[in-house]
Amino acid sequence: MISPEKHNRMANAIRFLAMDAVEKANSGHPGMPMGCADVATVLFTRYLNFDPKNPLWPDRDRFVLSAGHGSMLLYALLYLTGYEDMTIEDIKQFRQMGAKTAGHPEYGHASGIETTTGPLGQGIANAVGMAIAEKKLASEFGAELMNHHTYALVGDGCLMEGISQEAISLAGHLKLNKLIVLWDDNGISIDGAISLADSTDQHARFKASGWNTLSVDGHDPEAIAAAIETAKTSDKPTLIACKTVIGFGSPNKAGTHKVHGSPLGADEIVATRKALGWAEEAFVVPADVLDTWRLAGLRSTKIRKDWETRLAASPAETKAEFTRRFAGDLPGNFATAIDGYKKKPPKPSRRFATRASEDALEVINGVLTETLGGSADLTGSNNTKTSQTKSITPNDFSGRYIHYGIREHGMAGAMNGIALHGGLIPYAGGFMSSRTIAVRRSALPP
Repeated sequence: MISPEKHNRMANAIRFLAMDAVEKANSGHPGMPMGCADVATVLFTRYLNFDPKNPLWPDRDRFVLSAGHGSMLLYALLYLTGYEDMTIEDIKQFRQMGAKTAGHPEYGHASGIETTTGPLGQGIANAVGMAIAEKKLASEFGAELMNHHTYALVGDGCLMEGISQEAISLAGHLKLNKLIVLWDDNGISIDGAISLADSTDQHARFKASGWNTLSVDGHDPEAIAAAIETAKTSDKPTLIACKTVIGFGSPNKAGTHKVHGSPLGADEIVATRKALGWAEEAFVVPADVLDTWRLAGLRSTKIRKDWETRLAASPAETKAEFTRRFAGDLPGNFATAIDGYKKKPPKPSRRFATRASEDALEVINGVLTETLGGSADLTGSNNTKTSQTKSITPNDFSGRYIHYGIREHGMAGAMNGIALHGGLIPYAGGFMSSRTIAVRRSALPP
């Protein structure tokens, strides 16, 4: 158990890495990492199952920083917990040309970045897709191989974007109870107080969409932990509103929009070091604090090894199918099936001219068991549902077809999350966007 004093020092390590990196770059968003440091410390040291030594472990918990402007929160966590490809030199290169520590997290630049989150709201939609993937794969392979949570950290901007409503209503409908959204409820945007532009009752909104909601002091570690414990037992997705102070610790800028999207400035950083009792120079983390963080990074090693033992003990066919899917490999008979289809084109007709892909999908879905279809309330027009794809329902995920409803934007975001999760290949249809087939995770650029 980490003492309150040690927790504070660990959280402060995040705060000072963030403010120092933003100051050196003369650009960035220090306020969110400083305000959310307590929430992130509780999540990463007590609850999130991850392994920096095996970052692509399929049954790890997923963490999505939907509020991607606060990217230094994620970069600091990756460095502190021991991801080998996130060094202190990478932290110092924040926002520099060619650096992996981009202004907003970019998938493929470093291990532990589960998705690219720049446009606000995309991250929460991606997280919904990841939670869909977990629930679908659990229905196929069982809880012994697929049983994890998806956490998303969102800000007020994410919740104002229209895509968020499409995403949360879909998640509530599908009862994605292993999805936990942590809301950085700091009441501040770049222009000033959130009240300048928005007065939504977010708890009422989420409850109306089928969610459980909780409120906590975002700077009280035990309250945060209790809320996560409660969320993990819910039969619904959960929103945890974490009341935080943006720029926590800054004597003159905390709680104001001045710390949202601008460096604190040298004088304010000196004052913040004094206020929080942090004597170290820029980019220096005390050895005892770094050691405790690195131990937190090893916390899930046994959980991961136990999972590997279960996979190894699975029936040969199950193990082979699971491994193939997460490797992004196609089955051996795929090319033969496609070649056979191309050699036997159907007779030309008006129907074929406008809906030819249905026939192709019939062949693809017959040999690719990992395809997960869907449509934005246009199944009969897109012809995206084939004979193999029974509909998924909130209480039965054994099917292979999602009725996304009229949520085209949310559908696309969720499909990206499904693809990034691994183990499934999503496709769906809509008008204007035509038919979109998400690529396999392994095919995404590094």
